Amino acid sequence: MHRARVMPCLLISGNGLVKTRQFREPTYLGDPVNAVRIFSDKEADEVVVLDIDASRLGREPNYRLVEEMAGEAFMPMGYGGGVRTLEHVRRLIRAGVEKVVINTAAVESPAVIRDSVAEYGSQAIVGAIDVKRSMFGKCRAMIRSGATDVRCTPVEHARRLIGLGVGELLVNNIDRDGTMEGFDIPLIRGIVNEVRVPVVACGGAGNVGHLREVIIDGGAAAAAAGSMFVFHGRHRAVLINYPTGLSVE
Repeated sequence: MHRARVMPCLLISGNGLVKTRQFREPTYLGDPVNAVRIFSDKEADEVVVLDIDASRLGREPNYRLVEEMAGEAFMPMGYGGGVRTLEHVRRLIRAGVEKVVINTAAVESPAVIRDSVAEYGSQAIVGAIDVKRSMFGKCRAMIRSGATDVRCTPVEHARRLIGLGVGELLVNNIDRDGTMEGFDIPLIRGIVNEVRVPVVACGGAGNVGHLREVIIDGGAAAAAAGSMFVFHGRHRAVLINYPTGLSVE
């Protein structure tokens, strides 16, 4: 049976590692470079790093910090946040990033995806879809760290991203972010059934059972988790962890 990937999803704000709950109230956790080093030592499958401020504040990626993190990552590393031009993508690739994650620019400057795919191939570009449910239960795709409604469904947005050339989708449920209550399985399954690229599920992982559920029942090609890998116990004490030999099939 195919072995699915499991990856830590690390959030950075400024130069610090943070964790949010429903994209709000970031809690400072420490040094992101050290966190990447620990996950590398523990042989995580991949790691994805997302700058939660860059797009919202209209600034470029922190290339120096990205390069420091990539220097400690002896596994594939993805980065997202503030990527708006082909030159941004080039600088990130030169800094050691294997995959560039694009969310806001996919709507505001879609040519960056087409141009980046033409230069680096679809496997290097990941389309991110942040999803929030309305008070009536309707799923909407969001950009700018969840602040702006794209006014289309996640499936419609997924099709748009694939049309631009992305080779993978990172689907993050805003309502589940940091709750550790499990993934939104219907959301993930609904997208997986409509696309032919790998889907990475994010938002809500609290235990290995949740990872298995989103892969087996949701059909995700990979599962990403934040709180599960940075907190320990019911009091959410900070502890960077990744179980030895973690495997989800």
